[in-house]
Amino acid sequence: METHVKISFQGSDPSEALSQMIHNEVEALEKFYGRMTACHVNVRVPDKHHRTSGLYAINIHLALPGHIDINVDHVSDDDDRFSDPQFAVTDAFRRAQRQLKESARKQRGETKKLHERIDRTLDSPDVAKSP
Repeated sequence: METHVKISFQGSDPSEALSQMIHNEVEALEKFYGRMTACHVNVRVPDKHHRTSGLYAINIHLALPGHIDINVDHVSDDDDRFSDPQFAVTDAFRRAQRQLKESARKQRGETKKLHERIDRTLDSPDVAKSP
């Protein structure tokens, strides 16, 4: 792995398992887009004393050449799937990959195509009906 990765945990001591999962996800992003210069991942662990904030939040900041920054800071307030830290990490990195793909497309100067236009003509019957 060549990208400098910084992982911060808020509300808990660092988790070796989550850290390893994050490093694996960063390696996958490097294979997809190998020009990242830095990656900072902030893991907000839910407070066990407050039942209302039982969801994990993963924020990702990616630095790319040309002073391009990509930030993933989606926080769900009502999706119970985010109570699982593995789901939260996977979802955040899936969002990061989508944004990386969009950024790479813009750098190449490509425009997004919704669909191609198809020109059609109405066919008229060649055979005239006889009375």
